[in-house]
Amino acid sequence: MNQPSPTPEQTSEPTTKVGRRSFLAAAAAATGFAGAALGRDYGPNAAPTRYPEPDVVVLDDRFKKYKLGNSPILRLFHSQKMLWAEGPAWNAVGRYLLWSDIPSNVQYRWLEEDGHVSIFRNPSQCSNGNTFDFQGRQIAFEHLTRTVARYEHDGTRTVLASEYGGKSLNAPNDGAVHPSGDIFFTDPGYGGLMNYEGRRANTGSVQPYQKEAIYRIDAKTGKVHQLSDEIHKPNGLCFSPDYKKVYVADTGASHYDDAKRNIKVWDIVDNGTKLANGKEFASMMLEIDGEEKGGFADGIRCDEDGNIWASAGWVGEGYDGVHIFAGEDGTRIGQILLPEICSNVCFGGTKRNRLFMTGSTSLYAVYVETKGAHIT
Repeated sequence: MNQPSPTPEQTSEPTTKVGRRSFLAAAAAATGFAGAALGRDYGPNAAPTRYPEPDVVVLDDRFKKYKLGNSPILRLFHSQKMLWAEGPAWNAVGRYLLWSDIPSNVQYRWLEEDGHVSIFRNPSQCSNGNTFDFQGRQIAFEHLTRTVARYEHDGTRTVLASEYGGKSLNAPNDGAVHPSGDIFFTDPGYGGLMNYEGRRANTGSVQPYQKEAIYRIDAKTGKVHQLSDEIHKPNGLCFSPDYKKVYVADTGASHYDDAKRNIKVWDIVDNGTKLANGKEFASMMLEIDGEEKGGFADGIRCDEDGNIWASAGWVGEGYDGVHIFAGEDGTRIGQILLPEICSNVCFGGTKRNRLFMTGSTSLYAVYVETKGAHIT
């Protein structure tokens, strides 16, 4: 997601309760340093992490098995030149993580072998989400061109989708590749609402060119099908482990007063070509120190057990980071707290058991005792 409301209003949606850690509050008060309120220092002179990692928080016993006792959250990269990190995707063959800096119009690459970071693509057409298909080709969801594009093995760029119903797409945001080869993607339109992360439309509408929706690109015909527009601003998207469900984060509360802050789920029916039975999977409302707060889920990923790992932000300490929801009932079972707003997540590493997190101006990672359900 790109520009939600920075101070979400409270709603009456169901909440989960969690207390703020008194140690952090005491530390902030003792130091008088504003940065301490953000949780902790990841700079070069920061104190070592005392195991177990305090910012991987167990809210439900079901999350205990996923927290490793001797794995810290690491900040792998930070730059004041990086404005809004997004769209992490893991390339298993190259052993690298790819991600976007949307406003800077570039993509970065982090190498697993030595932690080296370099510019991967410049310009990147203000890409947001990225993924790889089953042939290893990069799929990019580009704001500037309002397209879904594929980068071929020879380096050429193929436009897969740019319009629907004779009208331009708003600004494709995120997506995933089905084993059939079909590509599911979201089009909330944020890149069409501003020049900062794309190109502002002259329509004056929060729907830059058409109603926000979820789409599918047919791998055989190349045709773009609308799967659902019963969601305000569909953002992050992922499949269940068996590809029978698709989860989509709704960030519509950034522009619509009646939008819920939640993650929705649909059944995938008719041989993977249609969606049915859409409903709320999890609420992003959370009670912190007796106060109900609602932020946004942005990028989301599913693990091998069906749990949803959702980036979260726009609230502050005790909320921003990653929220983990149990696949069976949508209960929030754990959190990973970060000192920055988290925009997106991705499982990667040699065993796909490392969670990478793009957090505003940084890239973070932590090992967990589960694996990503899919190739990226």
